[in-house]
Amino acid sequence: MRGIYIGRFQPYHLGHQAVLEEIAREVDEIVIVIGSAQESHGPENPFTSGERMEMIYAALGKGELRKRCIVTTLQDINRNSLWVSHLQSMVPCFDLVYSNNPLVIRLFSEAGVMVKKPPLYQRDVYSGSAIRALMREGGDWEKLVPPAVAGFIQEINGVERLCQVSKSDSASSADSAMHSSKETDF
Repeated sequence: MRGIYIGRFQPYHLGHQAVLEEIAREVDEIVIVIGSAQESHGPENPFTSGERMEMIYAALGKGELRKRCIVTTLQDINRNSLWVSHLQSMVPCFDLVYSNNPLVIRLFSEAGVMVKKPPLYQRDVYSGSAIRALMREGGDWEKLVPPAVAGFIQEINGVERLCQVSKSDSASSADSAMHSSKETDF
């Protein structure tokens, strides 16, 4: 039996890892779907789909779980009524969906696909939003992600990117006024 696990993985963290390990007890293979694959370089989605894929593969290592996982990406189509058929056309076949997202559960249920809610693993601690906030604030985010993921994020200067794309341009309004006056001179 093959199940799918869908997430943005911004970034991939220990909560994701725990859920995958639980899913692996129930199915032979897991298709890990990186959603919103087109999103990157923003405060909510700082990492590219390729970077997220590398994080997942790094966290899975070379063990048995890695051999049983297929990692793929899916771009949003922003049409909920067509999303399940879009996903089905873009990923390997599957028998079962693992999700706690109410909309995802609803869409797959309406399409007649079996959905199972995986256990939430310390959701208050292991959440992408909380981890990104710690990254921006200089907090101890590294302990919330697998060591290989922390190393990868440091290697690509991910924290610096997140901090930069999270800044508002209103802080530099004097610079903006100066640039706009220069632009009108041409």
